Amino acid sequence: MTDDPSRRTIIKSGGVLAGAALLTGLPGGPAAQAAVPRAGGSSPVVDLPAGRLRGGVDGGLAVFKGVPYAAPPVGALRWRPAQPHPGWQGTRDATAFGPSAPQPYREGGDPVLGNHGAPPFDEDCLTLNVWTPAADGAKRPVMVWIHGGGFISGSGSLPNYSGETFARNGDLVVVTVNYRLGPLGYLYFGEDGAGGNFWLTDQLAALRWVRDNIAAFGGDPDQITLAGQSGGALSVAALAGARPAGRPLFKRAILQSPPLGLQIPTRAEALQRSATFLGILGVGNVAEARAVPWPQLIAATFEMFQRTGRWGYWSTPFLPVLDEATLERSPADLLLSGPGAAIDVLIGWTREEANFAFALNPTYTASTKEQVLARVRETFGGRAAEAYTAYEEARPGARPVDVLMDLIGDDLFRMPAIALAERRAARGRPVWAYQFDLPTPAHNGRLGAAHCLELPFAFDNFDKWTQAPFLAGLAPLVRDGLASTMHASWISFIRTGDPNPGPMPNWPRYERNSRTTMRLDSVTSAVDDLAGYWRRLHHSTGSR
Repeated sequence: MTDDPSRRTIIKSGGVLAGAALLTGLPGGPAAQAAVPRAGGSSPVVDLPAGRLRGGVDGGLAVFKGVPYAAPPVGALRWRPAQPHPGWQGTRDATAFGPSAPQPYREGGDPVLGNHGAPPFDEDCLTLNVWTPAADGAKRPVMVWIHGGGFISGSGSLPNYSGETFARNGDLVVVTVNYRLGPLGYLYFGEDGAGGNFWLTDQLAALRWVRDNIAAFGGDPDQITLAGQSGGALSVAALAGARPAGRPLFKRAILQSPPLGLQIPTRAEALQRSATFLGILGVGNVAEARAVPWPQLIAATFEMFQRTGRWGYWSTPFLPVLDEATLERSPADLLLSGPGAAIDVLIGWTREEANFAFALNPTYTASTKEQVLARVRETFGGRAAEAYTAYEEARPGARPVDVLMDLIGDDLFRMPAIALAERRAARGRPVWAYQFDLPTPAHNGRLGAAHCLELPFAFDNFDKWTQAPFLAGLAPLVRDGLASTMHASWISFIRTGDPNPGPMPNWPRYERNSRTTMRLDSVTSAVDDLAGYWRRLHHSTGSR
């Protein structure tokens, strides 16, 4: 690739203020900061239909934490759709985050991400958090962030997902959401013909809360961008199919590494998976399971991994369900017709998605060619040998595990994302695509540009990721330059529905005649049909 100075990533001189300086041409730049509450001033207060909230001031922003958006899903409401919150009397304190959804937790975390959730955990977890420059009538664009975590981990209160940078640098209102995870959110029992996907009913309740209340926080309910990564990005696609009364729930969507290649279970398959879990618990039915303390449910998750895992596939012990009540079709299809067709979409993936889960796993690093060929055959059938050779030649010095990881990344993330972009482009629907290419030197470079690596770049908040081992060794100038560029483009998309203008080179829409994909690296460039060879290889075999 030619190193054209005019297409270089802008290098940030350091800190959040320099990031903000890039955005002075956007509405709500420095001139808008006069409306921001100042530290030491009076605490911000908003009046909502549910009651009065008193927030705090953090970094010059008004912040409201631990705001309930649905009734606590406990007791008889465990494994029931989210219900309206009854409200409260007087003024509710909103200066502390609510508990995160129950999830597995290990002190010290893992060698890639560290921890993706931290105590306290509690089943009463349906809260959200709001960052705003001011709780006024400014009608700012809104970003709602849905965290990922393999459907079993994460929290809207993680420092990683703080709304501070987006709110300040983009003059946006930012909302992060807690929702039910793991067995509490993803089991399916089909009781009395009822649906499942309790996690999805939570997120729908949160979006309706945003639509109905965000104006009190200085936000515009007609300018909502729903954004998420991994499982959160799959959620964004699933929510595109909502058919609400009144105004749509969101206008734009950012899907970072959506695992659209997942095979979503049918009702029968989901019932069988839930029966497996009840067997691990040692209970006979859902009524008995409602009496089991939630820590026992989380403890049973580890055995669920063993029972549901398959060699050569990303482990997902809990999955959504095509219950025909809350989710009728695959999430990707919901962005092609119905209310989802009109949504502006920005979608992308990282170059080595699967290295996140497999590169440091000794079981997989010891893989033989025969083992990997057997897995390749499940995607490519009779052309497995040809596909194996293609993947092997694409990465100099590739080991069998490298072929396996690239195949898994394509099956689960890249090829389905490209297929969605192709189908939207064929219908004339707006879509922008990116591939995040910057590798991390952590763990001797074995992770490459792994799953989740783009997150601190999009948020431009590396100071919030100090406990994440996979960021070690990144060169500060390159790191901060790419972060400023991505962050500004994300803000532009949230504000206008277009990632241009900004410090990035011109980013055309993904069209069928060009298939332009933005390559995000130390030098950022727009590349036509970036994954063309692999798209044709997968398409020619009819692989998913």
